[in-house]
Amino acid sequence: MIDSLRPLVAAGLAVALASGCARPPGSPPEPCLRRADTTVPSLDPAQASSLAAGRAVALCYETPLQFDYAARPYRLAPYACMEPEISPDGIEITLRLRDDVWFGPADCFATPDKRRKATAHDIVYSLKRLADAKLASPGFWLLDGKVEGVAAFREASRDTRAPTDYSREISGIRALDDKTVLIRLVKPSSEFLWTLALPYAAIVPHEAVERLGNEKFGAAEAGSGPFRLADWRSGHSMLFVRREGRNPERDATPALPGSAAGAVPYASVEILSMGDPSTRWLSFLSGAFDIAENISRDDWDSVVMPDGSLSPALARQGVRLAAAPAMETTYLAFNMEDPVLGGTNAALRRALSCAFDSDAWLSLNRGRMEKATGPLPPGIAGRLDSPPQFGHDIERARALLAEAGYPGGIDPKTGRRLALRLDLGGTDGATRESAELIASFFADIGISLSLSYSAFPQFLRTLNRREEQMFLITWVADDPDPANFLQLFLSRNASPGPNRCNYSSPGFDALFDIAETAPAFSPEREEALAQMQREVRSECPWIFVGHRRNAVLTGPRLDNYLLHAFPHGMEKHWRAKVPDAR
Repeated sequence: MIDSLRPLVAAGLAVALASGCARPPGSPPEPCLRRADTTVPSLDPAQASSLAAGRAVALCYETPLQFDYAARPYRLAPYACMEPEISPDGIEITLRLRDDVWFGPADCFATPDKRRKATAHDIVYSLKRLADAKLASPGFWLLDGKVEGVAAFREASRDTRAPTDYSREISGIRALDDKTVLIRLVKPSSEFLWTLALPYAAIVPHEAVERLGNEKFGAAEAGSGPFRLADWRSGHSMLFVRREGRNPERDATPALPGSAAGAVPYASVEILSMGDPSTRWLSFLSGAFDIAENISRDDWDSVVMPDGSLSPALARQGVRLAAAPAMETTYLAFNMEDPVLGGTNAALRRALSCAFDSDAWLSLNRGRMEKATGPLPPGIAGRLDSPPQFGHDIERARALLAEAGYPGGIDPKTGRRLALRLDLGGTDGATRESAELIASFFADIGISLSLSYSAFPQFLRTLNRREEQMFLITWVADDPDPANFLQLFLSRNASPGPNRCNYSSPGFDALFDIAETAPAFSPEREEALAQMQREVRSECPWIFVGHRRNAVLTGPRLDNYLLHAFPHGMEKHWRAKVPDAR
């Protein structure tokens, strides 16, 4: 009963805030940025596998590097560490920690002010946690096969008879002194530096983990980032306030062109857990939230005009629209270990790919998505823009189905229609509508599709155990390198890593290694990228569903906002208009 009332409570709160009701004692410091997001399961950076978790982690923890807020094309900038030094052969990366990185305040520190200065040893410790097999971090891929000595540390950490020995050295991650870390790669990597800006790589103090244990560490916060966790009502809300003792100049950025004079940084960030898109939307319209992201397809037509501009009604209210292609790919994946869909049965996967009607899918999504040509979204270097060879074609789908041994969709083992299962990580109306459309595509070629809905955490557990047959999911880019998408087919990244479909191909792996080590934009790398895309477009471990168009609405108070494809911690740059700012 309580869960069923939450949307009504949230909507009521939205109306109260919009009407100017006095906020109760103990309210967040103003100006307070208020927004909605999906539930954050943990604040442990090593477990930050969802966008919501990554954004929350980045509020209170610092990574060695960060994504530049304003630069386009995207580039890296110093953060907890200064500009990295890279050896001429691209193998060694030297990180030098800033002098003003302080953890706390947190109870784990036995100092009068409950704070401690971060050291290079904290960076080493944090990266070791990603390699700890007992912790089973989904961020292990940052280091796996890339950093010297990681494999030996990971193997030793599998011993369940004793806690993982963090005093054991990793030869490729060493603190040279209290301020300097040397990372030694197995081979040059065009992508590795980007990973040092991801929430997985955030720097944590060993005292907090040792005091709470890995299981409970994610329920607290002991970071050095611009905000600290002030209140967390699990499944309901999170409140972050500016960290005491942190120099605000650390996070000051020049105002963007067009920003209001006198706008000030936010003193706090309040995030309400709200999975229902309709409730989020109504709350934004009523003034409860300062930003509306992931506009639902039901609301799209009332927000964005056919020419891509904001609706006049919202513009009159001071709402602004920021729009750009999202660096993400939605895909329907086949478990390549499944006896029916996996292995060498490419003809069946190709038949299902040809049955997928991209035009009907775009119509359902009301122009919020673009057609996919493969795994790489628009704007990624090296993307193949030519149409995929197994695009929508019903007659070809039926012919391929017969080639696969299922003429007319009939399973010869049962004499009945071939029955497949699709797992989905949501139970909302939009998810169900999408799944039912996919089922109708397959029904057109005689295949029966059962739909299995579950909450997202349970859905991920199913994928981690490789128990699914087919699933629908979206990959959001960690960085703008094409390898970030193509790694989703790398055999060593099989689930619970990001290769959720468990695709395995020695030829693909060899091409990926070439692309990783070749200089950026070199002919050798470009050809390897193209060959990898051609292979997965032929083998069809995925149906390439589409790429979302990103549109964000900001309320009249929010200023200095810039749409960013990698939004981790970007709230520190945002500003609030104050009443006397014109």
